Amino acid sequence: MNNKMNTRVNGALKLLALAAALAVATGASAQSAGQWMAQVGLNKIEPDVKSGNVTAPALPESRADIGADVQPVFTVGRMLTDNISLELHLGVPYKHKIYGAGSLEGTGALATSEVLPPTLFAQYRLFKPDSVVRPYAGLGLTYAYFRNETGSGQLTALLNPGGPPATFSMQNKWAVAVQLGATVAINKQWFADVSVAKSKLKSTATYSTGQTMEARLDPLAVCIGIGYNF
Repeated sequence: MNNKMNTRVNGALKLLALAAALAVATGASAQSAGQWMAQVGLNKIEPDVKSGNVTAPALPESRADIGADVQPVFTVGRMLTDNISLELHLGVPYKHKIYGAGSLEGTGALATSEVLPPTLFAQYRLFKPDSVVRPYAGLGLTYAYFRNETGSGQLTALLNPGGPPATFSMQNKWAVAVQLGATVAINKQWFADVSVAKSKLKSTATYSTGQTMEARLDPLAVCIGIGYNF
């Protein structure tokens, strides 16, 4: 993991510690067997891109990087036992800018792509159901659904100079995700939640001009939300 990603993880862990330290609960949260949980929040997805080269014809070492995006997220979960839960993360599409890297460094934004990544986590929550702070770990499955891939004039100039606009598509993929987080009880019904999730995701871009490019995207997601037990 590079220094930028380490900084994001360290920042998220500090948020977890801060949430626990500042908790001023007026009662116990009811995260016990049979309980449902719903929450809304903000989720930042930052890909950790390891790009392959665009296949010929293209400049040598033509690679890509992908920017981060923040969007609202909705989560619904159910406690199967006092410690084991299932949680589904849903939301609106994330819109990521795609930049040139390698020999294309400095060419600016080459394209954009939206992605919907619904994720189902199985989680283990520490401590008793009425604990103020409940750390948890999760293992999940994500389906990365790419849509609205749009190339820019710079992309056409690089791949198809003088020709029609270059377009591309991203391959939809399943990915495994791991998660660390914690809830902090505000009262018996309401709680705050902070989590960090890392997915292992590899996809392929296919261009209208015939070239392809494989890349590991491996996004890191940092989510902060407010939830309700019912």
